[in-house]
Amino acid sequence: MPPHTFDESRDEEFLRAAFAVAAKARDGGDHPFGSVLIGPEGELLMEQGNAYTSEGCDMTAHAERVLCSRASKTYAIDFLNKCTLYTSAEPCAMCAGAMYWAGIGRVVFGQTEADLKARTGDHPENPTLDLPCHIVFAAGQRQVVIKGPLLEEEAAKLQDGFWQA
Repeated sequence: MPPHTFDESRDEEFLRAAFAVAAKARDGGDHPFGSVLIGPEGELLMEQGNAYTSEGCDMTAHAERVLCSRASKTYAIDFLNKCTLYTSAEPCAMCAGAMYWAGIGRVVFGQTEADLKARTGDHPENPTLDLPCHIVFAAGQRQVVIKGPLLEEEAAKLQDGFWQA
């Protein structure tokens, strides 16, 4: 089956919506990451901030992974293949794997993993795994369309001052 055609005209708008979710997570005491899932008609289906603190210091409670688990329980894989997940930072290997297994068809991200690692250092709550998501997706048997980094400096500002002791 050929890949779904995605409307890119609202990418910056939806990515900024993910940034707003990340800011809300940060304001609530969680790590500053956020994601939104947009349906094939441009409808907001779900949003998810990082849930590290709210999930009892769960190191796997990244915004994208939690959103993918919720989406996978709610929607069929063929529907999710027509959806786009917008996320404030490039999906780590775990989150890229969750997107792949959930069936998400496209991901748009702000800040790269490499830039995140440079800005957060070796913080024990964010031992950044600098493995670009395109490598994870390329190992799969179906295509995931990737766009990013987009609005990278704006995305990176979400991290300002958060990871310092």
